Amino acid sequence: MTPADDVAGPDDLPFRTEVEVALLLVSPRHRYEGRPADGALPALPTEPDERRDRIELRAGLGIVGDRYFAARAHVHASVTVIGMEGLEAVGTAIGATVNPAATRRNVFLRGADVEALRGEPFSLESVTPGGSEGPVRFRGYRPANPCAWMDHEVAPGAFRAMRGRGGVRCDPESDGVLTLGPAVLRTARPVPLG
Repeated sequence: MTPADDVAGPDDLPFRTEVEVALLLVSPRHRYEGRPADGALPALPTEPDERRDRIELRAGLGIVGDRYFAARAHVHASVTVIGMEGLEAVGTAIGATVNPAATRRNVFLRGADVEALRGEPFSLESVTPGGSEGPVRFRGYRPANPCAWMDHEVAPGAFRAMRGRGGVRCDPESDGVLTLGPAVLRTARPVPLG
């Protein structure tokens, strides 16, 4: 296990923002394959619920149990973090309620501009009544650009409306655990509120 403090010093992420981990999604297999008009693949009866209360992350590998865990084709993109406020703005723009899980992202945050994390180091630390399991260090890389599936699975117009709001593809740089609920986002530079 690689603690976040071993990856970088405690002073390199001085800006603290209180956020909420609103949803965690772990998908063991791809559900959006083929043509969007054919619809998503159904969940198998033997598959666990993709929505989780807790996820375990491994440095350089991703989320344990997710389809992108240790996938070489997804280097620097094993975890996708997205802002709930951005999804709400998408819903307003298209005049529909957006089901966040339909976007197939992994970590849904409320309270910070997630798009500002592109190219930046950051950490997330879940705050639980029993304390904390410690921060999970990430590196934000490229935007999580939407695909044509968004028009079919989210709502018509979502593909275009999600541009610039689709989240950020990341790699965990330390092992750790995230849970639903209050969390602390630490960044090298101030991050605007969501």
